[in-house]
Amino acid sequence: MKQLLLLLTTALLLGACSGAGEARAEDKTNYPVKKTDAEWRRSLPADAYHILRQAGTEPAFSGKYANNHASGEYLCAGCGNDLFSSDTKFESGTGWPSFYQPVASKAVAEHTDSSYGMTRTEVVCARCGGHLGHVFNDGPKPTGLRYCMNSGALKFKPKTK
Repeated sequence: MKQLLLLLTTALLLGACSGAGEARAEDKTNYPVKKTDAEWRRSLPADAYHILRQAGTEPAFSGKYANNHASGEYLCAGCGNDLFSSDTKFESGTGWPSFYQPVASKAVAEHTDSSYGMTRTEVVCARCGGHLGHVFNDGPKPTGLRYCMNSGALKFKPKTK
């Protein structure tokens, strides 16, 4: 019974934070960083490509940054755009790194995502259009937002002394 409950909880969390898991339709937004699909495949590890370019997700509690508590900046794994600061990271209990705001309002872009029979707000990198995760209205103060991101879409740059 305990295993069934854990499985159901994981499935619900995946639905809440996951991407579409399918190839994305060509985005109409004009992002500054442009690469062909072949160039993206060559430049990204398979897991990062799946998340960033196909709106995939990693399993809850499996990403390398879910429990990262070091000070620093989180960059887009696709283009190096500065996205989130460790100062805004918090423990959401979802199994994905969560932040209450990006480093700048123009660091990310948001789109409506109607996959899996629900409507959510997808968060993408504003430089390359790479899928990062989703944003929800159940985060802490001061914003009340929870940017639920995939570790595979991020690179961590530790703060230097």
